[in-house]
Amino acid sequence: MELFKSMDNQAAKADTNKPSGEPSEHVRCLILGSGPAGYTAAIYAARANLKPVMYTGMQMGGQLTTTTEVDNFPGYPEGVDGTAMMQDLEKQATRFGTDVRFGLATGVDFSGKIKKVTIDNDKVISADSVILATGATAKYLGLESEEKFKGNGVSACATCDGFFFKDKVVGVVGGGDTAAEEATYLAGLCEKVYLIVRRDELRASKAMQKRVFNTSNIEILWKHQTRELKGDKVVESVDLYKNKGEKDEELINIPIDGFFLAIGHTPNSEIFRDYIDMDETGYIKTIPGTTKTNVPGVFASGDLQDHVYRQAVTAAGTGCMAALDAERYLGELE
Repeated sequence: MELFKSMDNQAAKADTNKPSGEPSEHVRCLILGSGPAGYTAAIYAARANLKPVMYTGMQMGGQLTTTTEVDNFPGYPEGVDGTAMMQDLEKQATRFGTDVRFGLATGVDFSGKIKKVTIDNDKVISADSVILATGATAKYLGLESEEKFKGNGVSACATCDGFFFKDKVVGVVGGGDTAAEEATYLAGLCEKVYLIVRRDELRASKAMQKRVFNTSNIEILWKHQTRELKGDKVVESVDLYKNKGEKDEELINIPIDGFFLAIGHTPNSEIFRDYIDMDETGYIKTIPGTTKTNVPGVFASGDLQDHVYRQAVTAAGTGCMAALDAERYLGELE
């Protein structure tokens, strides 16, 4: 099986997002994305005198800015507000000389030795190396109450936030491996876990299903869907409706303290698709043990290439790796 495509095949592809016009600026190291991976890459790249330029994307600081308290990142013994933590990382990156700019990458051309990136459908920048750290976006149900309670009872990461619901009652939405894993993880912390499944069966693997069925404090609510989250300042209960057949629905309300989404993530990789090898869901493939993509000079870090761990600390680790890989690549060019 061919894991990486050849550069000849990359050059032959038609890219609808290909930058037009001449670059207005050239940089040695361009970083796209401003989460833990992007800022860590910036810190290391700046200290290596690569003079990195970072474009933050539309959500400065990434997904952690929607988290009210981060309790599992090393160095914060009392925990830290997600936004404050990302501001600390930004200060550290700029302290070493990173040029942090607000803007969104809207097109790329990775067909040649010099990479070209369009920012905000306007400015074209060329770069000797590019570090991709655009992250992934958690899938939500699209309810207004989800937005209201994000960080106040609503979470898309049990490993990140489960500790705050110790000995409490929570709900988990989903029926695949992720949902089963999140539910069993939370069951080790919480008094009770409701697994809310819209079908009458789980899509999870047999092994994961067995773990769920054998966990006494997980109750599966078959053929239920979420209608609304209720509460004042934090989640207090959830309205669910059960499909009983023949379009007959039964509305129920269950008191809960937390509500976890486990219906997947979407990697923010679409604009790189014509050049970078990805898996079937859009996660970027890297050479094992590195952050190197199939395109020399382009490196991927963070949740953009990690569908397994998806933690701030692992994202930061790959950001470090990407900067070191970029430094070595540029050194070989010289």
